[in-house]
Amino acid sequence: MIRKYLLPLLACLGLLFGVYTVAVGAKPVPAAKPAAEPALAPFENTIAGAGIVEARSQNIAVGAPVPGIVLEIPIAVGSRVKRGDPLFRVDDREARAELTVRETALQSARADLARLESLPRAEDLPPAEARVVAFQTAVDSSKNQLRLAEGLTDKSAMAVEEWDRRRFAVQTDEARLAESKADLAKLRAGAWKPELEVARAAAAAAQARVEAQQVALERLIVRAPVDGTVLQVDLRPGEYAPSASTRPLVLLGDVDRMHVRVDIDENDAWRFHPGAAAEAFVRGNRDLKVPLEFVRVEPYVIPKRSLTGESTERVDTRVLQVLYSFDPKVLTVYVGQQMDVFIEAASRTEVAKQ
Repeated sequence: MIRKYLLPLLACLGLLFGVYTVAVGAKPVPAAKPAAEPALAPFENTIAGAGIVEARSQNIAVGAPVPGIVLEIPIAVGSRVKRGDPLFRVDDREARAELTVRETALQSARADLARLESLPRAEDLPPAEARVVAFQTAVDSSKNQLRLAEGLTDKSAMAVEEWDRRRFAVQTDEARLAESKADLAKLRAGAWKPELEVARAAAAAAQARVEAQQVALERLIVRAPVDGTVLQVDLRPGEYAPSASTRPLVLLGDVDRMHVRVDIDENDAWRFHPGAAAEAFVRGNRDLKVPLEFVRVEPYVIPKRSLTGESTERVDTRVLQVLYSFDPKVLTVYVGQQMDVFIEAASRTEVAKQ
């Protein structure tokens, strides 16, 4: 009895359940609502592209020319800086000590040069002149002694040795007189010219070493290359600042006027013409938009690097980068923010006529 009625009934129920499951599964799944309504193209013929907001000066990644421990960071994120303002200072104690040593050496070289240039000293001349007078007197005395000997009528009244002694005395005194006159002339002439040139060269070399050390000391203070706003500081006092860092230690840019770097797919590049009107929409709110002003085209087509995250997005394509600008007072956005950009494009017929 059970087999006769129960099993067919269960079979019928299973069939009905299978038909219901197939019918329910065949219904189309309704599309999920987007997190934000997409922006609508404002032009009849348009080129759509993803834009990245950047500073007018581009985003300048400031690094350290010399590695070392950071001692001071006098800036804060969002602060305005002028060109030449210090951004951070690397440990400079060793460089300052070396500068002191070189400045001392420069003072020594300059003092030696000044000593040579001031020759002759006024107090050195009177003793030298006195020696000339003394030797001149000695020469006159020895010559007088020789004349007295030569005036004797009896030559045998004086020994031969005495004659020789008086003649040699005259020659000796004359040589000493010539030597003293030469010393006086040398003293009056001052320093020897080659010695002055050597001293000047030594002073110039010492000055150059001081200036080189000053440059090395100045390199330890990293300064702002342009007027702008500090966008990011990835550094703190006491940390080691590498000279070849892949990350920007300080990110700087001029945000008085914003730029939008738009990537135009190479398949649409032929439709773009410089100076075309464009509008940018904020991601997440299509009601926030701003008209853009054309700046320039970067004519080198590069591989696509700015990704939107869509599953249909191709990453093996190349893009033409176009820069537009807008006043940040009209629309508040931040550097690095993505925007949907629509550019007025020429139709195929218009391009064919050109």
